[in-house]
Amino acid sequence: MMRVPAILLVLFGTSGCATVPPGDRVAHDPWEGLNRSMYALNDAVDSVTLKPVARGYKKVIPEPIRNSVGNFARNLATPRNSVNNFLQGKPSRGFSELARFLVNSTIGLGGIFDVGTASGIEAHREDFGQTAAVWGVPSGPYVMVPFLGPQTLRDALLMPADIELDVLHHVDSSSVRDRLWVLRIIDLRHRALSLEDLMKDSKDPYVTLRESYLQNREFEVYDGNPPFEEDDEFYDDLDELLEEEDY
Repeated sequence: MMRVPAILLVLFGTSGCATVPPGDRVAHDPWEGLNRSMYALNDAVDSVTLKPVARGYKKVIPEPIRNSVGNFARNLATPRNSVNNFLQGKPSRGFSELARFLVNSTIGLGGIFDVGTASGIEAHREDFGQTAAVWGVPSGPYVMVPFLGPQTLRDALLMPADIELDVLHHVDSSSVRDRLWVLRIIDLRHRALSLEDLMKDSKDPYVTLRESYLQNREFEVYDGNPPFEEDDEFYDDLDELLEEEDY
């Protein structure tokens, strides 16, 4: 399921890839026509599949259980966080992520309980897209990935590497692995429900999503300290909401 979009993105990349100069905040969207079509498809599929399931999940499943599911999902990605912190020259954060993984996987019963945070071990989430950005790889064009949503070309092409370092990817039992993937996707979609309020009054939801995603991605690449411009106050509410939802 995860390999098909990656293959499509490789094909997109071979069609040409201009880059945005460092510090340029203007969205680079040369494939806007195709992206808008993919956005419409994703939205239509989501409205009859994941969205109603996510709403039911939020309504039926008690919040403590939902929090445990989220903790479990985030714990599975901790090895990836650790490796990327080391690759970015942040050894203390890399060891911190290793400590979180060990504590949460044992005392936290496989990550169901976030003992690491309760113990004062701060999370430092990083992925290969962020590492490539630190190494100077430009983001490339904005891409709306089938069924997976907004990405930059750089991040999308590196998704297979992120998946490879996800513990869930290496679970031997396909039936268990697939069920956990589904649960993880539902949990992620339910946490995204709160973002829909930002889209309701938008004259162009596609542009709102694109600019919000790119601004937040830059925030992540710069570890929360991007080179803000004068109009960045527009996104303050989005940043606060994303922090609260733990994206």
